[in-house]
Amino acid sequence: MTVGTAIAVLVGVLALATVIGLVLRQRTGRARTAATTIDAPRTDDLAAATDYGPAATLVQFSTPTCVRCPATRRQLDAVADRHEGVRRIEVDLAERPELARRFDVMQTPTVLLLDANRTVRTRFGGPPRPAELAAALDTVLTAGSRESR
Repeated sequence: MTVGTAIAVLVGVLALATVIGLVLRQRTGRARTAATTIDAPRTDDLAAATDYGPAATLVQFSTPTCVRCPATRRQLDAVADRHEGVRRIEVDLAERPELARRFDVMQTPTVLLLDANRTVRTRFGGPPRPAELAAALDTVLTAGSRESR
């Protein structure tokens, strides 16, 4: 291989890595509306029944080595504290690895937003973007207040 070919390959690899990095960065923390299907994973056994919020629950999947998990924990706790009936549950995937497959967790943190019926409404891969988390939570809380009337 000539020096020119080697440099061209190196530039190509760097360009590809940059594009992949930018795409992943763009997708991280974005809200994805969960599909409501019959095959949706059950969320009843993630924690004790008293740990779920009566209006909504934020479920954070973490691992001990996750660098972004502590900041996400603080973010979700602050959001839960600002809204009545909202709680946060943290699931350590090192202790419960079977849940990673069941909930299709490909990165930590992964955050699920559950409604009052413990149905997954929104999922975030990575730390949730604050505006998108607020909008998703508002949607769940608004729908829940309409249903309780």
